[in-house]
Amino acid sequence: MKLEEQIVLVTGGARGVGAAVIRAFAREGARVVINFRASEDAARELVDEFPEQAVALRADVTDREAVMEMVGMAQDIFGAPVTTVVNNALDYSFNGDARSQLTDIDWSEIESQFSTVVRGALNAIQAVAPGMSEIGFGRIINIGTNLFQNPVVPYHDYTAAKAALLSLTRTAAADLGPMGITVNMVSGGLLRTTDASAATPEAVFDLIAGMTPLRAVTTPAEFADAILFFASPWSRAVTGQNLVVDGGLVRD
Repeated sequence: MKLEEQIVLVTGGARGVGAAVIRAFAREGARVVINFRASEDAARELVDEFPEQAVALRADVTDREAVMEMVGMAQDIFGAPVTTVVNNALDYSFNGDARSQLTDIDWSEIESQFSTVVRGALNAIQAVAPGMSEIGFGRIINIGTNLFQNPVVPYHDYTAAKAALLSLTRTAAADLGPMGITVNMVSGGLLRTTDASAATPEAVFDLIAGMTPLRAVTTPAEFADAILFFASPWSRAVTGQNLVVDGGLVRD
């Protein structure tokens, strides 16, 4: 299915990476569903950029019933099932100085990340899979991180949740493939700049840029381009994969 024919749901789509992904799909002509939990003003402003293509719907991704209701509303609005979902919702701040240390991190912090990252993705997948199966086409794209390959800053809670999401990506790919649904992950490093990375000191950005072959820190717009690939017809034979998009910092 061509990008301009798709109906794309982006969880946490109002800000940061999510907003960049929404803009990338909308520029290609897709209809887009901007999921938000608290960022209503940002979501409405994004709808105003693409009034003929975009709708903003509130739902807490950790609430299965709310996600099911959101997906149903999107289908009612656009008259067809959601074809593509980008599981991007995140509640985190990348601040290495303020992070919890391994010796004192509380399980509740890890559980909180699993709830948003893994439960949120599972809820979205379960909500959209029936409609995708009905039309014999679906693209599920999970947002990961390069930190579980290169934990330059050991964010234990966030990294553990994203590693689990990669496992879910691969098992979901095996289950959903016969229905014409692909499931992949796009993993970034530190992005310059999002709400989540705003607490990162400029010196850290410069250090990471100097370690990449491109001598630059990836931007949200550049990261979104890779997500378009996994939704596009050119990725039709690709599933269960994890693509690292970080300027070449991680190469294995």
